[in-house]
Amino acid sequence: MFDLLVKGGTLPDGTVADIGIAGDRIAAVGKLDAEAAKVIDAGGDLVSPPFVDPHFHMDATLSYGLPRVNASGTLLEGISLWGELREIATVEEMVERAVTYCDWAVSMGLLAIRTHVDTTPDHLRGVEAMLEVKRRVAPYLDLQLVAFPQDGLYRTKTGRQNVLRALDMGVDVVGGIPHFERTMEEGAESLRDLGRIAAERGLMWDVHCDETDDPMSRHVETMAREVTRHGLGGRAAGSHLTSMHSMDNYYVSKLLPLIAESGMTAIPNPLINITLQGRHDTYPKRRGLTRVKEMQAMGIPVGWGQDCVLDPWYSLGTADMLDVAFMGLHVAQMTHPAEMARCFTMVTETNAQIMGLTDYGLRPGCVASLVVLDAGTPTEALRLRPDRLAVVSKGKVVAERQRNDARVTLPGRPATARRRHG
Repeated sequence: MFDLLVKGGTLPDGTVADIGIAGDRIAAVGKLDAEAAKVIDAGGDLVSPPFVDPHFHMDATLSYGLPRVNASGTLLEGISLWGELREIATVEEMVERAVTYCDWAVSMGLLAIRTHVDTTPDHLRGVEAMLEVKRRVAPYLDLQLVAFPQDGLYRTKTGRQNVLRALDMGVDVVGGIPHFERTMEEGAESLRDLGRIAAERGLMWDVHCDETDDPMSRHVETMAREVTRHGLGGRAAGSHLTSMHSMDNYYVSKLLPLIAESGMTAIPNPLINITLQGRHDTYPKRRGLTRVKEMQAMGIPVGWGQDCVLDPWYSLGTADMLDVAFMGLHVAQMTHPAEMARCFTMVTETNAQIMGLTDYGLRPGCVASLVVLDAGTPTEALRLRPDRLAVVSKGKVVAERQRNDARVTLPGRPATARRRHG
C-alpha cells in the first residue's frame, strides 16, 4: 500500500514504469501491482525529476517597472535601477513578490532554486526577506541563498563586512562579482578572499564571473586557480562567463583545461545573457552566451539558469525552466538529438548536481519529488514546453492541471489538435 502511485509514466530514459511513493520518499520503481491512497494515471506521459534553477535573483523578481523601466536594456542600467529599488523596497514587499514567484515555480514543476541576494546595503533587508521566504517555502521548495555583493566586495565601504554578516545570519552560499570591482587587480584579490571564506566556512561558492562583453575580463582564470587551491571542486560555480563568448580562441584553449582541472561548474543564463550582452555593438552583434558545448566536451558540468523574471534586467519570464533550455538550445546550436536531450538534463540532473542536492532523482530512496508533463520524451518537452499535468513535492501533490487539447472545427471535419507527435 503506497501513499501515492504514479502509473505508467515514461521516464527520461524511455523506460515505462510505475512509481510508488511512501511518505516523502520513492519506495519502488517498476511494474507495481499495488494499491495506493491516491493514483496518478500518467498513461505514457513523461515523468521527470523536478526542474532545478541554480541562478536567480528573487529579491528583485516581479518588480518590473519599479522605480521605472530599463530604457536602454543594458546590464548597467538594470543594476542602477535595482540600486534605487533596494533602498525603498520593504521586507514585506520582497517576501510577497518572492512567495508569489515560488507559487509560479511550483506550478511549473520547479522545486529547487538558488537565488542571489544583494548584501550591498547595510540594512540587509533583502537578506532578512529571503531568509523568511526560505522558511515559508521549505515544506515544498528547496531554496538556497547566495550572499551576493552586487556593487563589489571592495567597491563599497562595508561590502566585505556585509557578506560576512549575511553568512552569519544563515545565508548558504558565498557569492562575488570580480569584474565589478574598481580594477582587475582588486577583482582578482576579491576572488582570493572569497575563495578562502568559502573554504574556511565549508560553504559552496557561486560567482557572477566575467558578465561582460570585454574579452579581457578573465577572472574565471583566477577563480579556477582558487578552486583548485582550496579543493572546492564542484562546490564552486562560475555564473554567466559571457566574456568567454568574445575571447581569443588560443587563450580559451588554455583556459578550458584550467576550469576542467579545478572541478568547478558553470551556469550560463541564456535568456538574460543574449538580452543584455552586445548592447554596445552595431553589427555583427554579439549574443554573449558562453562556450557551452566546448566546456561540456572538456567534462565541465554546465547547467542552464533562469536569472531574472520581470525585474530591472528582464521584462519577461514565467518560471519555466523549459523556456530557458529551449532558448539555450537555439543560441548554443545544440540541435543534435543527443544535445537536445542534454539540454533537458541540464535543467534537471545537472542543475541538481550544481546545487549539491542529495537524494534527487527517480530511484528508490530518493525524495519523492517529480513532475508529469504532457509530452512523451525530453526532446518533445523542449519542443512543446507542455502543461505540467501533476507536480509532486516531497510526497505531496502540489499542483495539477487537466490536459487541454484544442478542439477545432474545420470545413467538412471536426478535429482535435494535439501538439504531441506520435
